[in-house]
Amino acid sequence: MSGQNSSNQSDSFLSKPAVQSILAALLCIVIGLLIGYIALLIISPKGATEAIITILKNYFTYPTKAAAMKYLGNTLVKAAPLLMCALSIQFCYQAGLFNIGAAGQYVAGAGASLFCALALKLPWFVCLLAALIAGGLFGVIVGLLKSYLNVNEVISGIMLNWIGLYTVNMLLSGVKETASPYTVSVASTNEAALLPSLGMEKLFSNNKYVTIAIPLAILVAILLKVVLSMTVFGYEIKATGIAKDAAKYSGMKEKRNVIITLFIGGALAGIGAAFLFLSGYEQWSVTQSSVPSMGFNGIAATFLGGLDPIGTIFASYFIQHITSGGSYLDKNIYPSQISDFISAIIIYLCGFVLFFKLYLNGYLRKRAERAKERGISKKEEGGNF
Repeated sequence: MSGQNSSNQSDSFLSKPAVQSILAALLCIVIGLLIGYIALLIISPKGATEAIITILKNYFTYPTKAAAMKYLGNTLVKAAPLLMCALSIQFCYQAGLFNIGAAGQYVAGAGASLFCALALKLPWFVCLLAALIAGGLFGVIVGLLKSYLNVNEVISGIMLNWIGLYTVNMLLSGVKETASPYTVSVASTNEAALLPSLGMEKLFSNNKYVTIAIPLAILVAILLKVVLSMTVFGYEIKATGIAKDAAKYSGMKEKRNVIITLFIGGALAGIGAAFLFLSGYEQWSVTQSSVPSMGFNGIAATFLGGLDPIGTIFASYFIQHITSGGSYLDKNIYPSQISDFISAIIIYLCGFVLFFKLYLNGYLRKRAERAKERGISKKEEGGNF
């Protein structure tokens, strides 16, 4: 009897959506790493094991704790904007929207924040607000086209990605360095535009790039979790995503919800760009001809996180962890892009998460039915006796 109770408890535990999401994410990670390892073996079998370990270790490859903490800070600095892009995609997905335009919204936020910082010499909080507005406006354009002209958000989002890229390149060409295609350093041009650290850099071996962006990104994720699960607005967003027409006929303003959702999604991606560029960690190249990968990597993080804001925090860190780990590979043997390849495999596998959950639920249901049948047969045998 105790064995049956423990079996029922196990089935009940596995049937929880959060548990299934975690198991599915872990399965995607394991298979993705395995396929990445096979690719390393194909390139060069001799150092494949060491290479995959290097990707997983990332900053732990450094022998001293001080060096490891410093480069952990670098990973977190890049994980913060990745988390914001992932939250942008995740939030819009709740309304049934695939915000592939997060990459363009990220670009718009980068352009607005750097222009305000370098050309207008404004303080960091104004630059952050400018990034929010610029990213949000790109989202609003997609929302208006979707709501009133029925233009698919994927099509309009992709078009705006490229419009945003070349517009920002032109906008920032006036604040670039003379001898390079990169914008001038924020630290040397307008120190007031740098995000404050509040002493956090001391925790990471005086890494000057560690700022309030890291805790702010986590707080935003928690806030979105609360909004989506505990507010009327969050309920309307999810209802619009599940059944747009039903939401409309129940009195919800579905067009307004779509536009507001895409504005918030765009604002999140725009702030993510400001989190990176106002830390001084990177400079913008005005000659780049491809959209930054941050917005697209957010797709991996949000689906790996089970479309949950809290899960997305951990998924964003993991994606950035292996991406940064790829830079420590021996470039003479393996391309650093192998970590991007692993991330791409994980994205692909995330598409099968639904099938995994369906299979697991079907298995649990059949197992429960068999247990029930055994229980009935035992009762009948006891009655006959």
